[in-house]
Amino acid sequence: MFQRILVALDNSETSQHIFEEALSIAKLSHARLMLLHVLSDLEIGYSNVKNLDEHLDRWEEYSKKGLELLQTRQNIATYTGINTGFTQIPGSAPSTICKFAKSWKADLIIVGHQKMSSLKELARGSVSNYVMHYAPCSVLTIQTT
Repeated sequence: MFQRILVALDNSETSQHIFEEALSIAKLSHARLMLLHVLSDLEIGYSNVKNLDEHLDRWEEYSKKGLELLQTRQNIATYTGINTGFTQIPGSAPSTICKFAKSWKADLIIVGHQKMSSLKELARGSVSNYVMHYAPCSVLTIQTT
């Protein structure tokens, strides 16, 4: 039975579905949830930034939005009786998820998997693929569109 579930979330629309699946599993197993959002340049569209000030403004806005989302989801989980925490860490999502899972002693990581073309996956890499290969515990991937 899983006792410590790490849920990797981002600001995408499919993140809500991943969160709902994690809630269901946590309820069934009476597990503790940790919601993790990794701040990364890829998610804020680093290549579209024209200068450092714009990048810093976007980063701050992105960070604030991520914390608000985590807080809202923590409140929902706590209201349903699930012991839940959250954290937001800057870094590369795949390795940050694995490192945090190890330090937090997670026994399950829940992460989304978005279908991409082979070329796009080769260029960007797949967070879920990396996590499945390098995680210190079991991994559940939630298929998203």
